[in-house]
Amino acid sequence: MFTINALSRTPVYEQIVDQIEKLISAGILKEGEQLPSVRSLSIQISVNPNTIQKAYGELDSRGITGSVPGRGCFVMPNARERIKSRAKEKLSALTALVEELLQAGVSREDIIKTVDSITSKKEESK
Repeated sequence: MFTINALSRTPVYEQIVDQIEKLISAGILKEGEQLPSVRSLSIQISVNPNTIQKAYGELDSRGITGSVPGRGCFVMPNARERIKSRAKEKLSALTALVEELLQAGVSREDIIKTVDSITSKKEESK
Protein backbone atom coordinates (compact mmCIF):
# COMPACT_ATOMS: atom_id res chain seq x y z
CA MET A 1 0.00 0.00 0.00
CA PHE A 2 2.86 2.40 0.82
CA THR A 3 6.20 2.66 -0.92
CA ILE A 4 9.06 4.85 0.19
CA ASN A 5 11.79 6.00 -2.17
CA ALA A 6 14.87 6.37 0.01
CA LEU A 7 16.74 8.07 -2.85
CA SER A 8 14.09 10.74 -3.35
CA ARG A 9 14.77 14.35 -2.42
CA THR A 10 11.27 14.43 -0.93
CA PRO A 11 11.39 13.78 2.82
CA VAL A 12 9.95 10.43 3.88
CA TYR A 13 7.17 12.00 5.96
CA GLU A 14 6.04 14.03 2.91
CA GLN A 15 6.02 10.87 0.79
CA ILE A 16 3.72 9.27 3.38
CA VAL A 17 1.45 12.34 3.47
CA ASP A 18 1.26 12.42 -0.34
CA GLN A 19 0.43 8.72 -0.56
CA ILE A 20 -2.30 8.93 2.08
CA GLU A 21 -3.82 11.96 0.33
CA LYS A 22 -3.78 10.05 -2.98
CA LEU A 23 -5.47 7.04 -1.35
CA ILE A 24 -8.18 9.32 0.05
CA SER A 25 -8.63 11.15 -3.28
CA ALA A 26 -8.96 7.82 -5.09
CA GLY A 27 -11.60 6.66 -2.61
CA ILE A 28 -9.46 3.80 -1.33
CA LEU A 29 -9.36 5.32 2.14
CA LYS A 30 -12.86 6.50 3.01
CA GLU A 31 -14.11 8.98 5.56
CA GLY A 32 -14.18 7.58 9.06
CA GLU A 33 -11.70 4.86 8.12
CA GLN A 34 -8.81 4.29 10.49
CA LEU A 35 -5.24 4.70 9.27
CA PRO A 36 -2.71 2.03 10.19
CA SER A 37 -1.22 2.51 13.65
CA VAL A 38 2.11 4.30 13.85
CA ARG A 39 3.79 1.12 15.01
CA SER A 40 2.31 -1.17 12.35
CA LEU A 41 3.03 1.27 9.51
CA SER A 42 6.54 1.79 10.84
CA ILE A 43 7.18 -1.95 10.67
CA GLN A 44 5.42 -2.35 7.31
CA ILE A 45 7.53 0.27 5.49
CA SER A 46 10.66 0.11 7.70
CA VAL A 47 10.50 3.74 8.77
CA ASN A 48 11.15 5.26 12.18
CA PRO A 49 7.89 5.66 14.16
CA ASN A 50 8.71 9.35 14.75
CA THR A 51 8.60 9.89 10.98
CA ILE A 52 5.18 8.25 10.76
CA GLN A 53 4.02 10.38 13.68
CA LYS A 54 5.26 13.51 11.89
CA ALA A 55 3.32 12.55 8.75
CA TYR A 56 0.16 11.88 10.77
CA GLY A 57 0.61 15.20 12.57
CA GLU A 58 0.85 17.00 9.22
CA LEU A 59 -2.33 15.30 7.97
CA ASP A 60 -4.02 16.26 11.24
CA SER A 61 -2.98 19.91 10.90
CA ARG A 62 -4.35 19.99 7.33
CA GLY A 63 -7.70 18.69 8.57
CA ILE A 64 -7.37 15.53 6.48
CA THR A 65 -7.33 13.22 9.48
CA GLY A 66 -8.28 13.45 13.11
CA SER A 67 -6.64 11.71 16.02
CA VAL A 68 -8.53 10.10 18.86
CA PRO A 69 -6.25 9.53 21.85
CA GLY A 70 -5.89 5.83 22.52
CA ARG A 71 -7.86 4.86 19.41
CA GLY A 72 -5.80 6.10 16.46
CA CYS A 73 -5.99 8.34 13.44
CA PHE A 74 -9.11 8.52 11.25
CA VAL A 75 -9.98 10.08 7.87
CA MET A 76 -12.12 13.19 8.41
CA PRO A 77 -15.53 13.45 6.70
CA ASN A 78 -14.49 16.37 4.45
CA ALA A 79 -10.98 15.10 3.65
CA ARG A 80 -11.50 14.65 -0.11
CA GLU A 81 -12.88 18.18 -0.45
CA ARG A 82 -9.93 19.64 1.49
CA ILE A 83 -7.44 17.77 -0.69
CA LYS A 84 -9.20 18.95 -3.85
CA SER A 85 -9.28 22.52 -2.57
CA ARG A 86 -5.54 22.48 -1.82
CA ALA A 87 -4.86 21.05 -5.27
CA LYS A 88 -6.89 23.82 -6.93
CA GLU A 89 -4.74 26.38 -5.12
CA LYS A 90 -1.82 25.08 -7.22
CA LEU A 91 -3.47 26.41 -10.38
CA SER A 92 -1.86 29.81 -9.75
CA ALA A 93 1.55 28.11 -9.83
CA LEU A 94 0.58 26.46 -13.11
CA THR A 95 -0.44 29.83 -14.51
CA ALA A 96 2.95 31.28 -13.58
CA LEU A 97 4.73 28.28 -15.13
CA VAL A 98 2.77 28.58 -18.40
CA GLU A 99 3.57 32.30 -18.55
CA GLU A 100 7.25 31.50 -17.99
CA LEU A 101 7.21 28.84 -20.72
CA LEU A 102 5.54 31.19 -23.19
CA GLN A 103 8.09 33.93 -22.44
CA ALA A 104 10.88 31.39 -22.98
CA GLY A 105 9.53 30.66 -26.45
CA VAL A 106 7.70 27.39 -25.86
CA SER A 107 4.70 27.33 -28.16
CA ARG A 108 1.11 27.29 -26.95
CA GLU A 109 0.61 24.12 -28.97
CA ASP A 110 3.48 22.32 -27.19
CA ILE A 111 2.09 23.31 -23.79
CA ILE A 112 -1.41 22.13 -24.70
CA LYS A 113 -0.03 18.90 -26.21
CA THR A 114 1.85 18.19 -22.98
CA VAL A 115 -1.20 18.86 -20.80
CA ASP A 116 -3.39 16.72 -23.07
CA SER A 117 -0.86 13.90 -22.94
CA ILE A 118 -0.79 13.95 -19.14
CA THR A 119 -4.56 14.11 -18.74
CA SER A 120 -5.21 11.36 -21.30
CA LYS A 121 -2.76 9.05 -19.51
CA LYS A 122 -4.56 9.78 -16.24
CA GLU A 123 -7.96 9.03 -17.80
CA GLU A 124 -6.67 5.76 -19.29
CA SER A 125 -5.49 4.55 -15.89
CA LYS A 126 -8.95 4.98 -14.34
